[in-house]
Amino acid sequence: MRDLVFVVATLVIVKQSLLPITQLYAGPASTFSAMTVASILLYRRGLGWSDLGLRWPESWFRTLGLTLLTMAFFLVCTQLMALVADQFFEDIGTSDRFSHIEGNLTAYLVIMGLVWTHASFFEELLFRAFIINHTSEAFGGGVRADIWALLISSIFFGYRHAYYQGWHGALVTGAGGFAFGVFYLWFGRRNIMPLILAHGAFNTLGQTFRFLGIED
Repeated sequence: MRDLVFVVATLVIVKQSLLPITQLYAGPASTFSAMTVASILLYRRGLGWSDLGLRWPESWFRTLGLTLLTMAFFLVCTQLMALVADQFFEDIGTSDRFSHIEGNLTAYLVIMGLVWTHASFFEELLFRAFIINHTSEAFGGGVRADIWALLISSIFFGYRHAYYQGWHGALVTGAGGFAFGVFYLWFGRRNIMPLILAHGAFNTLGQTFRFLGIED
């Protein structure tokens, strides 16, 4: 429980401290910091990220199949939640957080670097692998604890995006976190790579559309 508190506190404190200075890099800075803290805490327990699912896939063919399945389930969950969110909140998109990327190759390449570190690897390892496992452990383990851990991690993941997506985006992103979390409980503890690839693919498409001036 203590390790979970330390990592969540790092995510919140670093981000909230930097938001008045930079909306673009506050999130990445918090996940970089939390990854450092989480890695140290795992090491102190004689564990590593491989124990939470970060392993080289035995079959890339199966990994690709699971990635596509994850993406499909993600789309179903987020689109269903969007229908609900539309009834209560305005969809403000990303409120121009990434508007500087359009037509700017340097900015696009920088964002691509963040996509494949902060937004794919780090968010999946932190919000799915670390938070779900440690929350489930705090609730005593088992199926019921896993379900609570899944719900809590999804809500927290959605909340993390509210500052630039509004509550509409927070609900939809939380649903996306739920989709990734369900699949983490299914196969991610053995191999989280499909979740990382799916997350990275969605963000790559979104940022590429912005760079090209295409409405996503």
